[in-house]
Amino acid sequence: MSMDMLEVLKSRRSIRKYKKNMAIDKEVIEKIIDAARFAPTARGNEGWEFVVVTDEDVKRQIAQKARYGKFIEDASCCVAVLYEKDFEYILEDMSAATTYILIAAKALGLGSCWVASYKKEHSEDVKRLLNVPDDLELCALIAIGYADEEPVRNKKPLSSILHWNKYQRK
Repeated sequence: MSMDMLEVLKSRRSIRKYKKNMAIDKEVIEKIIDAARFAPTARGNEGWEFVVVTDEDVKRQIAQKARYGKFIEDASCCVAVLYEKDFEYILEDMSAATTYILIAAKALGLGSCWVASYKKEHSEDVKRLLNVPDDLELCALIAIGYADEEPVRNKKPLSSILHWNKYQRK
């Protein structure tokens, strides 16, 4: 299953409620992570790595540690987005990779939600839990699963945020 790209971008929502006990095929997860490999990078660094967590006990432990990620426990999987420590463009690169994961999940009929993890209070605990080496930084946790909600999001009209040639207060 795939959607028109603009429809994917416009319809993607953060999903925090997932249908329980619904595994995602390994091949689908691999497609999602493969999409992240094609995200833009500064200087072609590609300093990212990904840990996909499907183990129920480990997901529960991550959910307990991440203050704003309690829903990770119910997702089919959780992706830890890792990046080389001290790289100058870590936030830009990992944000692009994370966004590609969110978009790919939506295009494949799955829900997802990004939990910020760059230098957050849970980051070091999650790194230890996942056996992440010290030279990598935990940048994001992404819950992925089959959505059990359809959140409505009202966006500002384009005319209220688009400026041509120079900024003009509206």
